[in-house]
Formats: sequence, structure tokens, C-alpha cells
Amino acid sequence: MMLGSDILVEMLELYGVEHIFGVPGDTNVPLYTALQRRVGNIEQIMCRDERSAGYMADAYARISNKVGVFEAPSGAGAMYSLPPVAEAHASSVPVILMTIDVPLPGEGRGVITELDTVKLFEPVTKASIQTKSPEKIPEIIRRAFRIATTGKPGAVHIVIPEDMLLAEVPVGEFSLHGEEECKSFPAYPTMSEPGKVEALVNLIDNAKRPLLIAGGGANRSQARAELRRFAEQMNIPVVTTITGQSTMPDNHPLAIGVIGDNGYHPHANMAMEEADLLVYLGSKVGSVVSIGWSFPSHNPDRLVAQVDIDPQALSNVTNNTLSIAGDVRLVLGALTEAAKDHAPKGNVWIETLNGYRTEFWEGAEPLFHDTTLPLRPEPVVRAFSERLTHPVNILSDAGTPTPYMTRFLRMGDTDSTFIIPRAYGGLGYAIPAVVGAWKAEPEKAVIGLFGDGSFNMSVGELETLVRLNCPATLIQFNNGCFGWIKGLQRMQGRGVNDCYSVDFTKANAAAIAESFGLKSWRVQTLKEFERAFDAALLHDGPCFIDVIVESLAERIPPVFSWLKKTGRDPLSLTSESLPF
Repeated sequence: MMLGSDILVEMLELYGVEHIFGVPGDTNVPLYTALQRRVGNIEQIMCRDERSAGYMADAYARISNKVGVFEAPSGAGAMYSLPPVAEAHASSVPVILMTIDVPLPGEGRGVITELDTVKLFEPVTKASIQTKSPEKIPEIIRRAFRIATTGKPGAVHIVIPEDMLLAEVPVGEFSLHGEEECKSFPAYPTMSEPGKVEALVNLIDNAKRPLLIAGGGANRSQARAELRRFAEQMNIPVVTTITGQSTMPDNHPLAIGVIGDNGYHPHANMAMEEADLLVYLGSKVGSVVSIGWSFPSHNPDRLVAQVDIDPQALSNVTNNTLSIAGDVRLVLGALTEAAKDHAPKGNVWIETLNGYRTEFWEGAEPLFHDTTLPLRPEPVVRAFSERLTHPVNILSDAGTPTPYMTRFLRMGDTDSTFIIPRAYGGLGYAIPAVVGAWKAEPEKAVIGLFGDGSFNMSVGELETLVRLNCPATLIQFNNGCFGWIKGLQRMQGRGVNDCYSVDFTKANAAAIAESFGLKSWRVQTLKEFERAFDAALLHDGPCFIDVIVESLAERIPPVFSWLKKTGRDPLSLTSESLPF
């Protein structure tokens, strides 16, 4: 006989699960008891909020290429788990949430915390499944891992009533086995139909200015090496979306920069405009990438090819000349083989693009030496980049850091990763995410970037970092407001003192972090930041740097649509300090 809880834990072990992130509650006590009985096999990481547990699992999955697993008790625990599940699913990150629900006999009888969580999670998962017999637990776990890791990866939700974990089951009534292929992703990657790869090679041969666009799918399929190999073999420039960053080293002559609206590089957007063939690799071509589907401008002579694991993404918002349904890594590998005897493209356009790039960075140089107080983001980002001498995992919130980090951060190696959750733009991601990143790759330095609006949403996880002795460096951009929203209000013509319900107390976050036990600094000048960051990188434990910076709403950030609305030229290669 085996308890349902032991069956569950053994199945998770079979799938190589090493960490489960979660929060204890009334209904998940049997799961915790089973984990304790098998201590040493799976580490249960107690978080201070279910939302944080989900963000840890999300970051763990993005970096480890394994499934991120987290759990929650019934009722409020399940409801708090919704945001990270939605983010992971929309970002094609394989995450499994297990909610331990009220016992089945209480179903429909007004039991406290009863909630139809299957329906709650259906819109934001690939599957939301309830287990109604303990014998089915192994089958449900196999199905969850298979669904999460195959095709377009995504989130899966499993509901396990508490009594299923407490039930005893004869060993012969179930099979304890897993699928080796579904321990990581992409599982069972698919290849395109015959002739498609050759057709794309022909398009590239006939193009004068082909451009590769690496999206988040290139990262999900682990296609960095294949992308670089094909780009170098055919001498084709590469631009990336925000989620496609890290696919190419920023200092590579073929890595032109970030496209789109938020934190874009003007020379990268110019490459999109000048190209006569766009090859999207794992990008759904959303509103940020296409600047509201207005960029690049309409050109009937420009051809579009798109490669994506999800056939539903193909030609969804683009008029494709060629659509290839397949895993980006496999398709790139096949392209390299198919094009091995084909002539690489010439250097003239690449030299032109790199000329644009050189002009941009030379023009930005004065911004990096600006000592105006409060500090502006550009010199902070430059000092930050210069200190990244070893591979690092950087987790950023989707708020204040985004436009300046994506524009000015430069990583020159192929082993560093820069992650921003871009599906829903929720704040509160970075602080818990550093824990998941550290557990995924403990040998790498891990850094979290966020604004003070985000800090107040996840401050409780500072205790988790201290309890685990997670050696992460947290950097807060402290500007005393919801900067992005305040900037939007300024875009509507409001004055600084006319903005509404966006300002809050500029708290001493360093003192708060220090009270939790983190090594902390509160800095106001560039020299103070440099000294603090140098010390943090050497410190064996969690660190917190509270940087007092200018509000994002003081100057127009590097956002294409904002610059255009205010009459500036968003494709100007001159990085100016432009007030609202």
C-alpha cells in the first residue's frame, strides 16, 4: 500500500523535480509530510506569498529548461497563484501548479475555502485537471509534464483534493513511471514539412538585405548556438525582441540590437525598415515588437518568413511569404545544413548597420558621464554593464528598469541571461525570481532589478532570501512613484504636479532590507553606486542596493511611440536627454 501523497512525491522525483516552491496551508499538510519523509530528494522552498512561489518557478524553468513546479493550498492560496501561472503560460514557460484542494466529500457543501479552481485556471493554462482518485495521480502527473513541455510550452494546473493524498492505494493498481523526454523542454520538438527549409534558403539567396529576428521562442528552444552558427555562416545580421535578448552576444558584429517600442535601438529598427526579407524566429510579432502593428512601414516589396513552434502564430499579424511550423533550434540546424554550399551575403549592408550602431553608442557616451542628481538611469546602467565580467543571470521587473536596461545594457558573453516578464507586465517579479534563478544555476551570479513600486509588492520575500542565504544582488531604482504610469499621464499633457495617484513615499528601502538581514547600501551618486555594486558582487549572501534615481516621468524614456507622439524622431541615432 502507498499513500497518495507518497505516490505524488515519487512521481515528481521520477521527473527530476529538485525544488518545489510554495506556501503551507490547511490542505497541503499531507504533501509536506510526504516531502519530509523523503527529505533530501526534493527541496521544499517556503515562500511568503503564493504569487512569489510562482515567479520563482517561472524563473527556475526559464533558466534550467526544466519544468518549474509550485504548489498552493485551497482558497486564497489558489487565487494568489493566478498571476504567475498566467505570466508563465503566455510567455511559453513550462510551469506546473498543484493546488491541494478541500476533500471531495465536501464538494458543493459550503466547505471553507472551496473554489472551482479548475475553471479558474482554464483560461490561463494549457490544461487544468482535477484528480478524483488516488490511482490516477501517476497518470495525471505524466499528462501534466507532457502537456507543459510539448508543442508550445506553457502552464498546467493540477487540482488534488486533500483526501486523495491521505488515501491508501494497493501498489499493483498504478504504474510508477515517467517519460524521460518530458523532464525538460522542448520535449518531442517538431520539424517542418519537407521543402520548407529549402524554400527559406532560396528566399535568403534572392534577398539583398535579409534580417533574422530572434524572439522569445529562440530562447525557449535553446537555439543560441544554432542561431549564431547560421548567422555567421550566411553573414546575416540579427536583431532581437526584448524576450529574445541574450540569444546573441551584444558585442557580436552581427548582433545589431533590440527592436520594437520599449527600450529599442534606433539602428535595430532602421535595420527592420531597410531589410527586404524579415525572418521571424520564435516571435508572435506582438504590439511592442511591431509598435502597435505599425512598424516596419508597409512595403509590398518586403518579404516576410516566420518560424514558430505554434502554427496558430504563423501569419497571424503578418502577410507571410513563407510560414514554417517547427522548433526554432531544429529549423536553424536544418537551415545551416541546407545552406552549407550557398554563398554568404555581402558585407556592405552589415557595415552600414554597424556604422549606425557606432554612431548611436558614440552619441550616447555623454549620457553615461552625466553626474546630475538625482542620478539618471544611463550612467547607472553603464556602470552596471562594465562590472559584468562573468556569466550572470539578470531578472528584471517590467516597470521602471525596462526601457533603459534593454537599450543600454551590454552583455558580451553567450552564457548570461536577461529576463523580463513581458506577457502581462506585472510588478513584483524580480525579487522572488532571483531565488528560482539561483536554484536553477547556483554557480552563476544572480541580479534582480526593480523599481520601488515593485519592491512594495514583494518585500516579504527578502526574508526568504536571507533564510536561504541566496547570494543575489538586488538593485532598486527608487523614484517614489509609479514612474511608467506617471510618464503616461505626462504624455497626456499633464504637468509634474498635475499627475494623479501615482506618487508615494520614497522610503529608505535599504534600511528595510537591512532589518531583514541583507547587506544593504543606500546610494545617491555614481561613485557610491560603483562602490556598493563592487562590494555586493564580492559578498557571500543577499545584498540590496537602493539607488535614488530621477523619475522616469521627468524625461521621455527611449520608447518609440512616446517619442513619436511628442514630435521627436524615434529613429534618430542621437541619444538626447529630452524633457516632457
